Amino acid sequence: MATTASGEDETAAPLDFRDALARYEAGARESLLAGIDAELRVGGHDARLWHLQGLILRELERYSEALPALRRAAQLAPTSANIAHALARASYEAGLPSVDAYARALRLSPGDSKLLLGLAAALAAEGRIGDAIAGIEHGLKVGPQWTEGHETLAHLRWTEGERAGFARSFEEALAMMPGNIELRRQQIITLVHAEHWDDVLAAIAAGRAALGDDPLFDANEAAVYSETGEPERAEALFAALADLPDATVQLRHARNLLRLARPQDASALIDPWLATPDAFLFWPYASIAWRILGDPRSEWLEGDPRMVEVYDIADRLPPLDQLADTLRTLHVTRGEHLDQSVRGGTQTDGNLFHRIDPIIAKVREGIAATVAEHIAQLPPPDPRHPLLGPPRDQPVRFAGAWSVRLSGGGYHANHVHPMGWISSALYIELPPGLGEGEAGFLTLGEPQAQLKLDLPLTRLIEPKPGRLALFPSWMWHGTRPFGAGERMTIAFDVAVPA
Repeated sequence: MATTASGEDETAAPLDFRDALARYEAGARESLLAGIDAELRVGGHDARLWHLQGLILRELERYSEALPALRRAAQLAPTSANIAHALARASYEAGLPSVDAYARALRLSPGDSKLLLGLAAALAAEGRIGDAIAGIEHGLKVGPQWTEGHETLAHLRWTEGERAGFARSFEEALAMMPGNIELRRQQIITLVHAEHWDDVLAAIAAGRAALGDDPLFDANEAAVYSETGEPERAEALFAALADLPDATVQLRHARNLLRLARPQDASALIDPWLATPDAFLFWPYASIAWRILGDPRSEWLEGDPRMVEVYDIADRLPPLDQLADTLRTLHVTRGEHLDQSVRGGTQTDGNLFHRIDPIIAKVREGIAATVAEHIAQLPPPDPRHPLLGPPRDQPVRFAGAWSVRLSGGGYHANHVHPMGWISSALYIELPPGLGEGEAGFLTLGEPQAQLKLDLPLTRLIEPKPGRLALFPSWMWHGTRPFGAGERMTIAFDVAVPA
């Protein structure tokens, strides 16, 4: 057997696709790429290997390399719907026109619900919101049981400014299939996000009439009473659900206990959840309960000032005026998203840092370097702590990134990012005079206004162009309203290291 000077086998067996697929499904990614590359250099005619290479590169967020691989796969296997879908999805995520690619995939797999959703997103990205809505409406005529379609249609109508009746497609479908519990569940969730409390109660009543009693209806009825100023009435319903092992229900119960000025009971409810995979939902409420109680864990959780830092990084970014111009082209909706914190502005769709635009790529590079420096200066590791427990020896990964454009009077309602590890605000464009008083300032530690708690903020950060604020994702944050002008930011969540 011939070998190289380094001992590598020059006559290694060809890579078997089934073995490669097994390794991929087992979690191998970068280690598999070398073998695929070698095989493609020798032959290069197996569409499946090009497809697999593209999938791996996409998952590694190397879109500039993933796209040529997927295009080659599509050339070699022009009738493969899976490959056509992969190419359309990667094109959309990379910020390239993808309507035609999704249409091509749909011709290969007519009626595929994932492709219909992808096409709607691609149309919306090009500002064709009306066409996106029409496409989803058509899909729902064919398949009225399509829950994700109803959810997407409601969100699209909401961003276009429709408020009354934005979720009417649920009613239309439920008139035909009143016993569909999943449709009723998503209808209620959608109406809760919109804070259309009377409509939520009507949907619950209709659900009970069609299906009888169900914890879904009881839990959401309790949530409505809690959110609309009747916490005592809500508590009677929550008490009956105390043994229900549902994180969302128990989180709502914790909110209600805080409203009832019972932080000790809220803490007792929250504590067991902090040792579960759902802990990320409960840390924001633990921080509130512990602060009210004077619990020493409050200082442990968020007292170290190194957890929140401000970095002025304009020198690591492209010219801010060019960046602002680029971002403006991505704000294509008329109003805020249904389930986000933006008030009086718009937010971009998709992961901003997946785009291959060189201006965005430079922003990502500068931010990743700064985040790495921030992680390096954090307090010592603590395996129990949500910020200090995860490993720090891995490359920075982003769970999401987006831009927010606020106009005069706009602000962010106080909120948290339960799916992140470290969250952020990077200021790109600010109105003249912003910063006078507290206008436009970033607030940290101030709970959601709906909880009606008398807890002051813990830090106030002045916005400046090129300034990046980094803070733990569970930490409550929002902004003060400002007057006339435009406030353009980039925000992102750093992914929790595995």
